[in-house]
Amino acid sequence: MAIKNNGIMKTADYMIKYLDLISGVLVFLLIIASSCSSGMSEYIADKNAGKNGSFEITKSGLPVNWIIYTPKTIPTGDYDLIIDSTEYKDGTQSLKFLVRECSPNGGWHSPGFCMEYRAEPGELYQISFWVRNQSSEFIARIGGISASKGQYDTIVKSNETISTWQLFEYTYTIPPSMNSIRFEMNILLPGSFWVDDLNIQNISTDN
Repeated sequence: MAIKNNGIMKTADYMIKYLDLISGVLVFLLIIASSCSSGMSEYIADKNAGKNGSFEITKSGLPVNWIIYTPKTIPTGDYDLIIDSTEYKDGTQSLKFLVRECSPNGGWHSPGFCMEYRAEPGELYQISFWVRNQSSEFIARIGGISASKGQYDTIVKSNETISTWQLFEYTYTIPPSMNSIRFEMNILLPGSFWVDDLNIQNISTDN
């Protein structure tokens, strides 16, 4: 009888340790999920808005279908993200960043935005956008990415004053083993920056 009880106790101890392990894993996963949801960016989806490259469709003050690095997600920055209906190249408004302080590191550290789209190796893309700039430095990059890596080209990096709308264009071929294309734009120094009429188009000959 004692042996049976000892076996039951060992089984119970094993089950308790197993449940503790599972609970620890679940807590760990919840912490990760919480940090991801607090996020390094904000994103509002609208399946009817397309790529929204002219930033005409907004919700809660943000252009839909773009991953935005906002003042909420970059607490070390000091800037306003503005839907500007007084300065625009296409439609009735543009996206403006009024930056008083920011990191020069780019990516989610700095004011800006990005988006990714499915793509196939060898596809050729045309990227174009219009900008205005006062005092700030900005950078735009395009890249092919996979689950484990990315390969980027810098379209433009400039602190030039652009007082009237200026067009930038670039062509990019998706590298081997990449399955998506990613566009990212950041403001790296304080100033005023506008962007409008941003297009990312597949111009491969078989499309």
